[in-house]
Amino acid sequence: MNTGRANTGRANTGRPNTGLANTGRGDAPEIVVVPHTHWDREWYLPFQRFRLRLVSLLDGVIDGMEADPRWHFTLDGQMAAVDDYLEIRPERRERVAALVREGRLAVGPWQILHDEFLCSGENIVRNLELGMRRAEELGATMMVGYLPDQFGHCAQTPQILKLAGIEHACVWRGVPGEVRASAFAWQAPDGTAIRTQYLPEGGYGNAASMFEEFADGASLLPGRAAGFAASMGRWYPRGGPLLAMYGADHTAPAPDLADRVAEAGLGMRLDTLAGYFAGQDPSVDGLPHVRGELRSHARANILPGVISARVRLKQMMGRAERLVERYAEPLTALWYAGDAQRFLDLAWRRLIEVSCHDSVTGCGSDETAEQVAARMAEAEQLGRAVCDLVTAERAASVPLGAHLVFNPTPAPRTGLVTLDVPSDGEPGLVTGDGRPVPVQTLEIAPTVLDDAVHPASRLPILLERVYGRVLFGQEIRDWSVSREDRTLTFHVTSRADAPFDIGDVREALRGADGDWRVRILADPRRTVAALVDVPALGLTTVQPAPASSGTPVAAPVSAEGNVLDNGLLRAQVHADGTLGLRTPSGHVVEGVGRIVDGGDLGDSYNHAPPADDRLVGDPLTVDVRPVWRGPLLAAYDIVRTYRWPASGDVPRDARSAAEEDVTVTTRAELRAGEPFLRLRVTFDNRCEDHRVRLHMALPRQAGASFAEGQFAITERGLTAEGGFGERPVPTFPASGFVAAGGLAVLLDHVTEYEIIGGGREMALTLLRSIGYLSRDRNAYRDQPAGPQLPTPRAQCRGERTADLAIMPYDGERPGADVLQAAEAYRHELLTGAGYGHAAVPAPPSREGIAITGDGVVMTSLRARDGWIETRMVAQHAEPATAVLRGPFTEATRVDLRGRPGIPLDVHDGTVTLALRPWEIATVRLRTS
Repeated sequence: MNTGRANTGRANTGRPNTGLANTGRGDAPEIVVVPHTHWDREWYLPFQRFRLRLVSLLDGVIDGMEADPRWHFTLDGQMAAVDDYLEIRPERRERVAALVREGRLAVGPWQILHDEFLCSGENIVRNLELGMRRAEELGATMMVGYLPDQFGHCAQTPQILKLAGIEHACVWRGVPGEVRASAFAWQAPDGTAIRTQYLPEGGYGNAASMFEEFADGASLLPGRAAGFAASMGRWYPRGGPLLAMYGADHTAPAPDLADRVAEAGLGMRLDTLAGYFAGQDPSVDGLPHVRGELRSHARANILPGVISARVRLKQMMGRAERLVERYAEPLTALWYAGDAQRFLDLAWRRLIEVSCHDSVTGCGSDETAEQVAARMAEAEQLGRAVCDLVTAERAASVPLGAHLVFNPTPAPRTGLVTLDVPSDGEPGLVTGDGRPVPVQTLEIAPTVLDDAVHPASRLPILLERVYGRVLFGQEIRDWSVSREDRTLTFHVTSRADAPFDIGDVREALRGADGDWRVRILADPRRTVAALVDVPALGLTTVQPAPASSGTPVAAPVSAEGNVLDNGLLRAQVHADGTLGLRTPSGHVVEGVGRIVDGGDLGDSYNHAPPADDRLVGDPLTVDVRPVWRGPLLAAYDIVRTYRWPASGDVPRDARSAAEEDVTVTTRAELRAGEPFLRLRVTFDNRCEDHRVRLHMALPRQAGASFAEGQFAITERGLTAEGGFGERPVPTFPASGFVAAGGLAVLLDHVTEYEIIGGGREMALTLLRSIGYLSRDRNAYRDQPAGPQLPTPRAQCRGERTADLAIMPYDGERPGADVLQAAEAYRHELLTGAGYGHAAVPAPPSREGIAITGDGVVMTSLRARDGWIETRMVAQHAEPATAVLRGPFTEATRVDLRGRPGIPLDVHDGTVTLALRPWEIATVRLRTS
């Protein structure tokens, strides 16, 4: 495939002119040339096609390094390139390791170069953990936080690096205009600062053209080196060696590079990136300070449209990370007697692989996106399989008809679960402790699954429907044959424990003639919502009980006259399909849930509306349909119809005259005890080249937004800093929630948002349909971001669904109530059906580990090296105290690599830990 940039890759994503003209050397400083390749594991080509090139490139590099000891090479800061290579060339492992041990081949510290905003904070930590471990297995880790091409950097990266023992960072994109030197102190929200090398004048390819030669052999090196020194020198006010990054995307250095450097005699030397930083003072004294995230457009493109390209990938990533981090690992650590670590390791491999800055971003080819989605699905499947494994072991002691419930949050919880229970009337439920459980019937299952007359000759064929003891998806608990009225009856249930042999049925039907009635009857069952109390990270059981007059609900939810109300929140559906919210404390929010469709002639990197855009925000029709009316769960479906332009019209820089009818269904759901309104937006996307956003008016004008992300809540203004060749649009990512002006939106995956209307409205991107990886002409970006490759599947046709929740809050900044709500929204209670003997009593509730503290959020809990290891962060602008309670006998604080640090006191199974604002803490616990 001819992309037009086979060797330059992302060299056209917005680098300034390097200005390497011959300006004269003078007393030029030393230039440290770092040969490297930037390796996009998958991008405009899928992984295996790029890997073939990788193998060829590294074959040559390794052979050249072995032949010439002057050679040094830096392998892009990611171990994935090494692992991908050695999978094809396993016989070369020791040769690679020898070069690493010599310090001439720099590998690690990351496993892969991730997108810092499109994966969880825990994913970033595991990425670093795996990369450093794999690099050390080869001999040494490059102790530099090399982040050459990420589309901006999250706020807590300095703290993450420092906690792993890394004291230098190296970045390009996102650096703000205030940075005017090659080194600055990058400070995390907790105050941790790390010396950071900025890569000006071309980023990781700032010396990519320095060693080019004319076809006649004439060298340009003296003039270009002098120009490089003159141009780069202004970035080094303190002096010191200049960092010359000699490499580009998927390219190898010139094979005679060492000779050229030696012959030039220009004060140059070859080294690795690790070698460049070796011996440099990591102190940040006297350096300019930059606090928080790096998302400025001032010095390079940050390509913000990747946050909303191929939204399905972001949804899949969120599900898979959540399932592995907050369900599979804690369940295994606390409640499983066996060993599932290999499955969890494989799940994390997949999650780390897809966090790559050209993978989860969705800015690759259609084929690449399909492979990324498959790996995400595999990670989710592995996480779900481990959950099934653990719950199955525990469910063996839970009687038939009862259910096991797991709480993935580290605080006691009352939450709604959906259960399938046996009942021919309004069911009664109790916990294993004997406490009554409030119940609401959602659906009554049919009891007659089949009732038909067949000739006797067909009976043997009909019996082939039985698989083992399963018939019509349920298990046969009883059967009967009546020859008098020629009737065969099967009674089925969800799970049966009575003996069954299909041979007995065949024997009973031997010699049958005439016509026979065959009935398949299911035990009466209902799908119910149940409000269950579960201990912190603990288990409880729910089992059928004699029906009573109904367990009262402390604060029931109702649905009457297009109004949902649970005592904590009142939501009214208006005639235009938007919602108005009211709280008992006096919060009033109107205009929630407006759907706005606009044009997008951009690409996977940058949204770009047509000059003659046409926004569609008013529905043609609105229909409100009741779904459930309470007392635990109440919901309305708001069905709105629109006519959206069918596609973009590039020649006219407009939207097409042709239109499509689109129906958008918004389910508004309110649950008992929840201070937020759940929304699910669903529509069939029949259009192309457009963006669909959900708009919410804010209760009061906002001057800033607050977005939960990777171990932090980031405050952002209403504008973005520009200065380079990219429109600085103030669209930003949020992971757990985004809040502004007294309204929080709770999220289940990374979502793009923007505060518009002068701070009076919030818009969340539900869908962005685009047809190209990159457009050579994009109105919001001066330069191409990659090849102009068609990506028809990035138009995201078909049914699209988005889930979120809306919550009013007090004050300017979101507080602990929003954090708790986001935690509950993202982490539903997990259930598993019991299959123990029906006569066995249900086990009582059991607590796992409780973690409390104002603004303290648990991000992981796992088994590691014979300990239970948990990580938490103080998501708070004030100091916090974390209190851990459980059957502990020993506790110690460790760093991100698991290296022991400070022993902690344990008193009566309780550990108390003081945390700085925004501090990340990792604690290992030994249990009795």
